[in-house]
Amino acid sequence: MTGTTLARDRDRDERRERNGRAGQAVRPTGYALARRGRASFLLHRRTLAVTAALAAALAAAAVAALSFGETATAPAEVVKVLLGQPSPEELVVGTLRLPRMVVGLLVGAALAVAGGLIQTVARNPLASPEIIGVTQGAAAVTVAAMTFGLTSHETLPYLSVAGGLAAATLVYLFAWRRGIQAARFVLIGLGFAIALRSLTQLFMTKGDFLVAQQAQIWMTGSLNGRGWEQAGPLGWALLVMLPAVVWCARAQRDVALDDDTATALGVRLGRARLGLTVTGVVLASVATGAAGPVDFVALLSPQIARRMTRTAHIPLVATALTGAFIVTLGDLLARRMFAPVELPVGVLTAAIGAPYLIWLIIRSRTGGKA
Repeated sequence: MTGTTLARDRDRDERRERNGRAGQAVRPTGYALARRGRASFLLHRRTLAVTAALAAALAAAAVAALSFGETATAPAEVVKVLLGQPSPEELVVGTLRLPRMVVGLLVGAALAVAGGLIQTVARNPLASPEIIGVTQGAAAVTVAAMTFGLTSHETLPYLSVAGGLAAATLVYLFAWRRGIQAARFVLIGLGFAIALRSLTQLFMTKGDFLVAQQAQIWMTGSLNGRGWEQAGPLGWALLVMLPAVVWCARAQRDVALDDDTATALGVRLGRARLGLTVTGVVLASVATGAAGPVDFVALLSPQIARRMTRTAHIPLVATALTGAFIVTLGDLLARRMFAPVELPVGVLTAAIGAPYLIWLIIRSRTGGKA
């Protein structure tokens, strides 16, 4: 009996050793194996480290945005307000600065993820909502409603989504020719973006002067005057979109495959591309409805995150944190660089993004050697 038990234990230990060696042999370099019950997951170590660093940087930028304004607030008081503790700065931090910061954070994350999804579908780092006309479509419908008083401010986000979806549908239909080619998709989208921007300017010249002036400020991408009435609906909208984003995080790896490989693996590329595109368009349109077209965040963030993590695909969590950080820090700098004059955050992101766009174009023309 004892001999049988010893033999069984020896066989079990040998099997465990063989399984351990097999797991080590197939584990890719740079990945850690995480286990939860019977399930196991491969985690990219560098992506985890970059994501943690971005989260820390975003937290620091958020505290700084809540601390600095016309009057400075100690970080300790900011933390008290965030924890719900009594503080003399509750009005300034909790009522005036916090909703603006939350809107900026959510807008940055939504635009960044939207850019990552559209770049994945187009397989082109130049593709983003503002480049292919999605943002301009959302802006055109919203500005038309603002200028001509067609609807109330509560319904503007819904009109923004409708405008973005309409623009994306037109671009997709015009770009379709036995499939979608990345270069054709971007060029037609760029043409629509220019036309829709001109149409938006026309709407503003036909409306009331004061309303047109407000629309012009909104068109540059501004967080000025944003409160909980914008932060609440935006947060709920993004929460509703969260399951779609989680699905996209898995589907984007399939879309990144070439058509022959995906077909051989049984991947439904058409459905995956449509899902990623619709999710990206809705995210970009919702963000545009809340803060206006904040340019180049969707273009910059995915490529910055991918280069930092050194992954073949665009990491959506790191991308969202990058976009949120860019908008949060950008709004802080836009408020304080020329104080007491406040610049729209879109002016600062455009100043950063335009040179990056030029560099991307030069790099694509030289085969990535620039």
